[in-house]
Amino acid sequence: MKYEFSDNLNYMKSSAIRNLLKYIQQPGMISFGGGMPNPETFPIDKIMEITNDVLKNYGKSALQYGTTDGLKLLRDELVKFILKDENIKCGPENIFITTGSQQALYALSKIFANPGDKVILEAPTYVGMISSLNANAVDSESIGMDENGMIVENLEEKIKSMIKDGKKPRFIYTIPTFQNPAGYTMPLDRRKHLIEISKKYEIPVIEDNPYGDLRYSGSKVPTLKSLDDDVIYLGTFSKVMAPGLRTGYVIASEDVASKLNLLKQALDLAGDSFSQYIAYEYLKNGIIYEQIPKTIELYKRKRNVMLEALDEHVDNAEWSKPDGGMFLWLRIKKNVDSEKLLEKAIEKKVAYVPGSAFYHKNPELNTMRLNFTYADDDDIKDGIKRLGQVIAEA
Repeated sequence: MKYEFSDNLNYMKSSAIRNLLKYIQQPGMISFGGGMPNPETFPIDKIMEITNDVLKNYGKSALQYGTTDGLKLLRDELVKFILKDENIKCGPENIFITTGSQQALYALSKIFANPGDKVILEAPTYVGMISSLNANAVDSESIGMDENGMIVENLEEKIKSMIKDGKKPRFIYTIPTFQNPAGYTMPLDRRKHLIEISKKYEIPVIEDNPYGDLRYSGSKVPTLKSLDDDVIYLGTFSKVMAPGLRTGYVIASEDVASKLNLLKQALDLAGDSFSQYIAYEYLKNGIIYEQIPKTIELYKRKRNVMLEALDEHVDNAEWSKPDGGMFLWLRIKKNVDSEKLLEKAIEKKVAYVPGSAFYHKNPELNTMRLNFTYADDDDIKDGIKRLGQVIAEA
């Protein structure tokens, strides 16, 4: 039988990061390509204890279907955590639990935009948002970035132009803190300006904050959500507990949460009850406050190792120097296509993600994203040395 698939698939393509897996698994390969947290940060012993407690105290509920909006106990704990952690004031009715942040990105694209509508992204931006837009046949316009993140000064003119063309953006998506892929952090004045523009033109802002707790230098900057309650905020346990548990959350108005509830009923009915109970105990017992400093200590060292190796081994390029997060952004100063260059890098047993993967359109081809959290310290040094040779030969 020849199957006929929907037109929706024409807008979708495989993730460049997922496509790297076949190379990463080669013997001797040093990979800076993935976005995976380092397994050394997983609180395995604590999660073993929590798992036993959950089965003993909540077993019948934890192994049963849950409510679509998420475990009430977890949402209650998140109200306290997010106030202490990011000074965000909300109630449990404003928190919606998702299967990782990726589900939230897909769902928000679905409930806010129709096929053919446009949204505004940073350029470059997170590949997961690009995938979500493609899956929903949503178009975009981009605002460039500098070392201070989205150049908000260019945003209003872009919005005016889009409105003139009859394509008012349905939302603005940003990762203002330790941006993925670039590592940049938006300063407070730009954050306030972004909110002013959002209010003026009544365009929702979606703030994705998966890395906010992973700060290694510099001073904490208020989240957009703490500055404006209308901002839609995305959080996750993937970087501060374990990504395999696939537990994320959205903080938004009850109106937005109700629409997410409708869509999630069609997507998966409800999230993983067992994982939500684990996250609840993880918060309630304060384990998260013990774990985050350990993760910061490890990742800060690895970031410094990579930056020192870049200074020593890489010429004809410039790169971001992130205050936190998991990534830095490298731009080759010559007219070099990093996607084609990847073939040479693979030959030298080093991998990265070409920068083109992080643009919805009009990519900068001479760019790449490097992850510094996963590889061993010695592999970081050796891998950057190999990468420097590849760039020099190009």
